[in-house]
Amino acid sequence: MFSQTVEYALRAVVYLAYEAPEARTTEQIHQATQVKKAYLSKILQGLAKKGIVTTQRGVGGGVALASTPEELTILDVVNSVEPLMRIKSCPLGLSSHGVRLCPLHKRMDAALESVEVAFGKTTLAEVLSEPSKSVPLCDGPPSPQVLRLRQK
Repeated sequence: MFSQTVEYALRAVVYLAYEAPEARTTEQIHQATQVKKAYLSKILQGLAKKGIVTTQRGVGGGVALASTPEELTILDVVNSVEPLMRIKSCPLGLSSHGVRLCPLHKRMDAALESVEVAFGKTTLAEVLSEPSKSVPLCDGPPSPQVLRLRQK
């Protein structure tokens, strides 16, 4: 349902949420997310244009979240990369249907709405603070940053 670009953007943003408010280099993000550097750079540029991350060149520079993990939702990230497209009128362009969706397209739109609502209610802080033996992007125990988020 979601493209590889969306998956990679979410990986990058989750990693930056771990490290917030500190900036990280593209190399550090690449190492943590296992996204090829050239593709990652393109994704990060897009996220910067949409205001999800900030970038700063030079010594001490890097990429950081533009908002706190408590403010940024999964939906914010998804919509900045590939917005969810709700079905508002007949995709086939049938004039007899117009905005009255057929049963199939009603159900498809309902599924999209469920995803939109769930992602809109889920912040990055919630993802990182959720108790789990599988910590996002980690092959070990939670980092001090994740433990800090879990204590809030």
